Amino acid sequence: MKTRYNYIFLWLTVTVLFSACLSGGSNRRLPSLVESYSKLDKKPFGADIAYRQISAIYKNNALRTKKQNFKNTWQNISDTGALYICIASKLYVNEEEVDAMMAFVHAGNNLFIAAGLIDELLLAKIGCHEMYSNPVFEKINGIMQNTAVSSILQPDFKWAYYYYPFQNYFTELNNRNTRVLGYNDSKLPNSIVHFYGKGKLFLQCEPRAFSNYFLLNENNYKYVINAFAFTESTPEHVYWDDHYNKIKSRKNTDKGFSSFSEIMKHPPLKMAFWLSLLLLLLYILFGGKRVQRIIQQLKPNENTSVTFTETIGRLYLQKKDNKNIADKMITYFNEYIRNTYFLNTNHVNDDFIAMLSRKAGVEKEKVDTLYRTIMAAHNSDVVNDYQLLSLHEQMQYFYKNKGTHN
Repeated sequence: MKTRYNYIFLWLTVTVLFSACLSGGSNRRLPSLVESYSKLDKKPFGADIAYRQISAIYKNNALRTKKQNFKNTWQNISDTGALYICIASKLYVNEEEVDAMMAFVHAGNNLFIAAGLIDELLLAKIGCHEMYSNPVFEKINGIMQNTAVSSILQPDFKWAYYYYPFQNYFTELNNRNTRVLGYNDSKLPNSIVHFYGKGKLFLQCEPRAFSNYFLLNENNYKYVINAFAFTESTPEHVYWDDHYNKIKSRKNTDKGFSSFSEIMKHPPLKMAFWLSLLLLLLYILFGGKRVQRIIQQLKPNENTSVTFTETIGRLYLQKKDNKNIADKMITYFNEYIRNTYFLNTNHVNDDFIAMLSRKAGVEKEKVDTLYRTIMAAHNSDVVNDYQLLSLHEQMQYFYKNKGTHN
């Protein structure tokens, strides 16, 4: 048992040291390339730089962070000249959220969305489609190169960086209410504005152009200025979305912030979580067991009536009072018969002998002889040594052989 626990302790120690080594060497590893687009994320594909630039563009408006879906947001505000900004790797929405977005725009507000995959429910509302390049196939078949985006404000200038090419673009545009604002390397539209009611809906299908990695390359920070040049210079309010950048699949569109998914995003937290879970499991398997010594099996209680009878017999034997000894032996023997087999010893007859023989498993002849000896000793005034010895041997035979002839 101790050897097994020593192995477990050694294994846990090695695991903890290995985890510490990984954490200690994390500064030498490549930074995370997860596209979070969080305003607090300073990694390559976070949105810390974009958030600070937008704050500078609308310096008269403090950015208000929204952490709920657009339906709930629209129910709690009544703006007619605000700007709502959403940057996410993928945008998944349901019909109610789409209706709320369109109502927000129709009221005179501007909605700016930059997402690699934009939900078809929203695109169908404005009559266009998107050609989306899946990052999974991109990393398998794609080749990193210098890639760029452009704006209609500076058609001859391109903002470029070194990564997988910008390949997403819009198709089947509604030319009556939609205008193209920007293009990718292949001169295909990747940024549009849709006029609806009194407001404008801005869609950009290359959110990497708003990542820290892109904006910190040379003068790419100016791309943000060009992207927001068509919005109101002094909006009523400016809202920053911190909800849709956490939605990773359509089934989660109605769910809010997930603590588990947030933990899984950060390698140190992820490692700490799984290590804690493993330690808890090992504790349940081994430490939770009740530790105690092996309980030895107790010997069954001996027949105290027989022992007591023998003790009394030895005491009376010293005085040579055979009659008294025989009476005591008979009294305790009958008491044993009554308590063990529930028979009335006051009426000894053939039926009693047969019943006792059957219950005790002793031959009927032996039981009959025993009780004849008992009656003879009981009715005699004097019991000699031979009678006492015969009575004792017959009783001992009964005790030792009961239950052996059932």
